[in-house]
Amino acid sequence: MYSKFKGTGVALVTPFHKDGSIDFKSFKKVINRCIDGKVEYVVPLGTTGESVTLNKDEKNAVLDFVVEIVEKRVPVVLGLGGNNTAEIVNQIAHTDLGGVDAILSVSPYYNRPTQRGLYQHFKTIAGACPVPVILYNVPTRTGSNMLAETTLQLAEEVRNIIGIKEASGNMEQVMRIIQNKPKDFLVISGDDAITLPIIACGGDGVISVVANAYPREFSDMVRLSLEGNFDKAKKLHYKLLEFIQTLFADGSPGGIKAALNIMNVCQEYVRLPLVGVNKATLNKLTALIEG
Repeated sequence: MYSKFKGTGVALVTPFHKDGSIDFKSFKKVINRCIDGKVEYVVPLGTTGESVTLNKDEKNAVLDFVVEIVEKRVPVVLGLGGNNTAEIVNQIAHTDLGGVDAILSVSPYYNRPTQRGLYQHFKTIAGACPVPVILYNVPTRTGSNMLAETTLQLAEEVRNIIGIKEASGNMEQVMRIIQNKPKDFLVISGDDAITLPIIACGGDGVISVVANAYPREFSDMVRLSLEGNFDKAKKLHYKLLEFIQTLFADGSPGGIKAALNIMNVCQEYVRLPLVGVNKATLNKLTALIEG
């Protein structure tokens, strides 16, 4: 089970038409491009997929479409989380998880629970979920940080929780989790730019934004790192580093959608309250891609 989620997962964008409707034709192109690029798994309906702007019917349509197009070629990890524990449990009960290998559940945002609240939240979700749960700690978006001690307690005590996507950017915290975690508990980078150092410290891979644009190069870098071949991995890491930094200059997923538009993969449209990247960022992305 755990080996399925080692390596590169892609936080899939959700392509839109200019009118805001979902562009399923381009979505198929994104999915197949990632799989052809040899990523290990795909993650629909996460932050990059703009899940918070999709209604219930759209979310169901996206999940059904991803499962259909993937055709079990790679595992599917569904983004399913929020800040209302009871509602997430209800969503789990009413979502067809037949083609889903695990869920990725973001730490509650806005209401800023205590560490005890975070523990109880994830324990409750895992107890209701028929597939494995990967935690997602992203303090810059949620307003609160899940401490290493809380992550480790969940890893030790809740069997259905199999890993964490750590996007705190705090290497000391990441290392504390890696040092003290159960053997098979996965520590997955949530930041493209520090994936290599996290793997060097004992991490298991990444759930990536940049892999939408460069699936083969980034997944190659991750595999080389996991194999301990850091000389070759570093070359790919530094080749992509400036591009990764530029992707997030005006927020995500505006940056990655702009890049995919330049690459003729999908259009750049995002849903409000997000807006597209500014002209300077677009020009820099164009130069990096076409140069």
